[in-house]
Amino acid sequence: MKKIFLLFLFIPSSIFSQQNGLIADKAMVVSAREEASKIGVAIIKKGGNAFDAMIASQLALAVAYPYAGNISGGGFMVYRKANGDVGSLDFREKAPQKASENMYLDKSGNLIPKLSTDGALSVGIPGSVAAIFEVHKKFGKLPLATLFQPAIDLALKGIIVTEKEKVKLDQYRDIIVKISGNKTLYNKTFKVGDTIKYQALANTLKQILKNGKDEFYKGKTAKKLVAFLKQKGGIISMKDLADYKVVWRKPITFRYKQLNIISMAPPSSGGITLAQIMKMIEPYDVSTFKHNSTQYIQLLAEAERRAYADRNYFLGDPDFVKIPQKQLLNETYLKDRMQNFSFDKATTSADVSHGDVSVYESMETTHYSIVDTEGNAVAVTTTLNDAYGSKLYCDELGFFLNDQMDDFSAKPGVPNLYGLVGAEANSIAPRKRMLSSMTPTIVEKNGKLLMLLGSPGGSTIITSVLQTILNVYEFKMTMQEAVASPRFHNQWLPDDIMVEPNKFDKTTLQHLISKGYNINEKFAPVLGKVDAILVQPDGKLEGGADFRGDDKAAGF
Repeated sequence: MKKIFLLFLFIPSSIFSQQNGLIADKAMVVSAREEASKIGVAIIKKGGNAFDAMIASQLALAVAYPYAGNISGGGFMVYRKANGDVGSLDFREKAPQKASENMYLDKSGNLIPKLSTDGALSVGIPGSVAAIFEVHKKFGKLPLATLFQPAIDLALKGIIVTEKEKVKLDQYRDIIVKISGNKTLYNKTFKVGDTIKYQALANTLKQILKNGKDEFYKGKTAKKLVAFLKQKGGIISMKDLADYKVVWRKPITFRYKQLNIISMAPPSSGGITLAQIMKMIEPYDVSTFKHNSTQYIQLLAEAERRAYADRNYFLGDPDFVKIPQKQLLNETYLKDRMQNFSFDKATTSADVSHGDVSVYESMETTHYSIVDTEGNAVAVTTTLNDAYGSKLYCDELGFFLNDQMDDFSAKPGVPNLYGLVGAEANSIAPRKRMLSSMTPTIVEKNGKLLMLLGSPGGSTIITSVLQTILNVYEFKMTMQEAVASPRFHNQWLPDDIMVEPNKFDKTTLQHLISKGYNINEKFAPVLGKVDAILVQPDGKLEGGADFRGDDKAAGF
């Protein structure tokens, strides 16, 4: 009996000490909805690559996840091909030609509440449809009809309302009806298990498939969209749509110890801010700190404070402002930024301005990660900005419009919807892209793909990605453990460390308070929803799907 008992003790210590996500041999998709993940995997099974799966998943999320999935928003894609080539696509929305720096201010120069977040005037020129066609043109293998049809079928079949989706629908129903009218599809109380069918969206997707990108940017769909927005007080014109173009950009790449990290360049602040934080903490032996201990939280929060101060001052659309990228990522500069940091007490944000160089955003973004059978990896973060975007639903076309204009500094020095304080670099200008926190990221180790990840969560995206990478690399967690682990966030202003409620040791939080930190457990009850894939030593893929949403991994 004694020998059997010892054997019993030995086995669980290796199996149950770690929580694994879905393991797949060949390919995987992790996204905000099971329907989209399964559709992406089905495309790969048909002989498609990760880029084909990206298109099919993006379209499926537009149907299954209208909270953030879209054909009427924008986003960023970072990719790594099987041969090691990397790149990124910027399909961020742009300001209309009639946009102006003071368009959300009253005669006294004060912000008009909700004008940049609710309704037609908050809508930026969408980029998602242009991205789909650009990705297919450059990398696609399967016919577009094969990639569009699953989303069309899904829209006609309908989406079953989950418990988490019902909470969102109930929370936003009144404001959606107020802005979109009482005849909108969303003017009813949905129950868990109900099916919502999207006939209008299916028709729109069919027209885009039939007539190509021009259908959305120059054709009948464009005309209907512009007429709808004009009727609702918007300023997007046919010329705005016709002139929209996506941009292939060189990603931000940097080293962190043994890792090579590839992330998004401006107008996303993700890559530069992530690089600054990781380079500031690199001199410290992070793995010797206990995970989520006082010292670990201090170190990350102080590096985040300094990086966000730089983000908010220097970053914007690189086509409009000169970004001092080399100086911001210079190791001497970053070392100097941390000189006044001490484990003894907090640095106040008032004492940390942007460096000398010669708030929270919400959950309403979505990320998906894809690895195909060839070894191509695609990380995509896409958004409508706020929950259901501008809350303006076009029933004729079947989708919500974004409220991306709020990501500009509507008034420099005044926080946006999410508490982020911007400067002139991110002020509104015609045809300019607004700054973003989206951080689709790919990580290599020893020249090979190690992981890919990203998250919604606005300003908390960057810190969610940061902590997930560190959880795997420094604390040897599985991908699922790394994604599920409690997270915290600091963004310079407000001067708080936001922590997920009731997830952190109370003694640790008291230690932080005694050192002068403000702890906020109420402001951000959820910090990101990371969807990630880890390549294991044997080459198998582990998915990390965030339990904070309906997120799901699929693979084979």
